Amino acid sequence: MAETNTIIATDPVRQFSVFAENRVGRLFDLTALFKDHNVHIMAITVLDTTDSAIMRLIVDDRDKARELMVTNDFPYTECDILAVEIRDGADLRDVLAALLEAEINIHYVYSFIKRPDARAALAISVEDADVAAQALGARGFKVLTQRDIAR
Repeated sequence: MAETNTIIATDPVRQFSVFAENRVGRLFDLTALFKDHNVHIMAITVLDTTDSAIMRLIVDDRDKARELMVTNDFPYTECDILAVEIRDGADLRDVLAALLEAEINIHYVYSFIKRPDARAALAISVEDADVAAQALGARGFKVLTQRDIAR
């Protein structure tokens, strides 16, 4: 378990939160930009407000995504996020039970679009990622690193 936690600490999955005015085509613009430069979106969720949207996404090439967003005026922030592999939807209950047992507060959850070997995964924003990773590992779940999602 210690080796896994060390890998996660040194190569965590990064989430980008991209801020955009709420107008037709802005999400398309970002996804087309990434596609044109061979950056693959592995997970995505969009939060909409009246005036703006926050596009949270995980990509396979963080460095290239950063470069593209800076040079194309997509303001963003980034943070580490917990990514956990699941076999199917039924595992969701067990993931949540592990986090509840460890008394970890969940801020939000979204799913990956595609993963290697067609395995499902969840992106989870939690209060304490280290404790959450330990709790999930103890229940037999694989906590993913950026290396696990790179293509």
